[in-house]
Amino acid sequence: MSSFTISAAVLMISRPWFIMFLLCSGPLKAQLGTTPNIKHIVVGRCFNYITLVNPSLRLDCEEIWRQFEEAVVRQSSCNVTVEDYNHMFYAMAQTWPCDRFLFWSKTRTLMHIYAAVVPHYWTLEDTLVGYMFNDLIWCGQEEESGFDFSSCPEWSACRNHPVYSLWRQASQNFAEMACGNITVLLNGSIVNAFSRKSMFGSVELESLNACRVDYVNIKVVTNLDGLFIESCSEGSIVDLIQILQSRGFRWTCTDNEETLMILQCIKNPKQASCQTCANSLSQIKSLTLN
Repeated sequence: MSSFTISAAVLMISRPWFIMFLLCSGPLKAQLGTTPNIKHIVVGRCFNYITLVNPSLRLDCEEIWRQFEEAVVRQSSCNVTVEDYNHMFYAMAQTWPCDRFLFWSKTRTLMHIYAAVVPHYWTLEDTLVGYMFNDLIWCGQEEESGFDFSSCPEWSACRNHPVYSLWRQASQNFAEMACGNITVLLNGSIVNAFSRKSMFGSVELESLNACRVDYVNIKVVTNLDGLFIESCSEGSIVDLIQILQSRGFRWTCTDNEETLMILQCIKNPKQASCQTCANSLSQIKSLTLN
């Protein structure tokens, strides 16, 4: 049995809960205006985080909400700057240990699966601000006091979009904290896997400190259908490596790491490239039932 097959078997047996996660996960629905019940969601997530996820934090969830609300309400939908969130971020300051930072671009679904299986990693969504505001939409109304629940512009409509401004500042803070060995997960099955217009390319990369970061470990993963467009040696990822070198970063780059391919096979076992793995898992299942 190959090491690839053995690793797949161990993953399937040791984490049965993860298979349910894969089966139940689905695309998120878009909403036209501010997410309904946003205060209850945000404050509830905050209490859940400081109570169950990271009990060492001693923060005031109600104060964080007040600062967030103050930044957004009574502002037009395209007039909320990163500076407007300064008081909110100050009220939820947080630090992280080195060697655990995971950045990503255009690999969101796989990134979450990877971080769930490899608990060593922490993403922006694992920070308090990411946990509280992930997948939510919001915007205020200049004429009235409160959120606009009927219509919010797309992120691309304006630079000072209230959602974009918050994530831009959160991404900058996350990158500035990064230290030790960090990891970047990129999609090798698309053109411009690394884009200077992405949040990673435009904000996080610029905020990394070569004096704090030992290595930038790039992981390039392609889709199971065999669409190979970019890799460590071609395409925009070469541009990323050149930028890192010019700024004094040490780096590594890996194409199609085994663990990442296994995780894709778990979700799509009928893919031709996964059949060897699937057949081996069927044999293991048959042995365990007998």
